[in-house]
Amino acid sequence: MDYGKIAKQALEKTDFSLRTDNIFNAKVLKNTINKPFIKVGCPVWSVKEWNGKVYPNNAKTQDLLKLYSQQFNTIELNVTHYQIPSDETIARWQVESADEFTFCPKFPQVISHDKILLHVEDFTEEFCRQILKLGSKLGLPFLQLAPYFTPKQLPILEKYLKLLPDNLKIAVEFRHEDWFKNENIWSETLAMLYEMGHATVITDVAGRRDVVHQSLSVPRAFIRWIGNEHPSDYQRIDEWVQRIKVWLELGLQELWLFIHTNENINSPEMATYWIQQLNDQCALKIESPKFLPRVEQMSLF
Repeated sequence: MDYGKIAKQALEKTDFSLRTDNIFNAKVLKNTINKPFIKVGCPVWSVKEWNGKVYPNNAKTQDLLKLYSQQFNTIELNVTHYQIPSDETIARWQVESADEFTFCPKFPQVISHDKILLHVEDFTEEFCRQILKLGSKLGLPFLQLAPYFTPKQLPILEKYLKLLPDNLKIAVEFRHEDWFKNENIWSETLAMLYEMGHATVITDVAGRRDVVHQSLSVPRAFIRWIGNEHPSDYQRIDEWVQRIKVWLELGLQELWLFIHTNENINSPEMATYWIQQLNDQCALKIESPKFLPRVEQMSLF
């Protein structure tokens, strides 16, 4: 992911501390005691460097989704940003993935970026119709707003979200800086999402600390974490795990966590560290990726 990427030498000067929780979180997290629903994955399943690491050395392209779904329980499905999946594709994903696996499709760019949510009823109907065919394997879809979609267009977003089927709840990623500059605007936005039952996306990336907004609109966290393949990654994860621990204690019901790294070559290793810490600190039992014996885990940086 190039969004928010900074030079390696600038990482030492970056303050990766997580900001305090938005006050709206107190409205959302209500101390309900439930077994949390936890999903951890990567943004891709096809990475050739994973052969001989978490895939067999001779893994074939047509087998990669099946192999990936045996290692992770969800995927950030970015391919749908570029093409609405056909019936054949949906059927293949269902057959090739493990029983408890889920897909989190990204809304098509023709809707979010090209047409900026305007006059997209037909595209939206088609996209929703197709992804709903995933049935129990449909996770939490996410709508990434264009970087030029500003708070002035909040009514457009609200009108658009009303187009979605009542049984389809999503997460929304905000990128324009102005969403986070005015507390009243951001509070209004969170309240609107809360009323509709939609989540926010929290994107933790080095070059845009404002988008690490720590704001929940529903008791469902959707986190896109971007590692820098730098020693600071581990401290960042440790702090995040403590924050998630608090959220779980306060009543967080779902966690959707997606691990990005440069070219995603080392995403399985970083996901393993995330899972180990979540299990240790939050008394969870998330299954970790299983590496082939020759790989030494956690010796990256």
